[in-house]
Amino acid sequence: MDVHKFITAVLEQDAERMRGFFHTDAYVNWHNTNEHFTVEEYIRANCEYPGNWAGEIERIMQEQDRIVALIHVYQIDGEISCHCTSFIQLRNDKISGIDEYWGDDGEAPKWRKEKHIGTKIKA
Repeated sequence: MDVHKFITAVLEQDAERMRGFFHTDAYVNWHNTNEHFTVEEYIRANCEYPGNWAGEIERIMQEQDRIVALIHVYQIDGEISCHCTSFIQLRNDKISGIDEYWGDDGEAPKWRKEKHIGTKIKA
């Protein structure tokens, strides 16, 4: 499976292209919000989410039938920016399951700034 093409289809909110990457019995879990989706529910959640999206793949790691993808996802108008870590399980070169973890981008919390710990990853 070409994970770059899959991520592009997701970012472009292209339901038909997305569908082709999945087994019909696949699932997607969004652990941050405790949600479990069927393929169709996942596609609907992505394609009906308001706004136009873009993103950048920051890292892909693959070992046999497992892929880990780290993606910066942002709304084109700039209002929302977040990072997603996707653990993708393959079966016969199609997605059988995804476990995703989402985090909103933002400033470090005040208590860490006050302790003067940590530095910025990007300027």
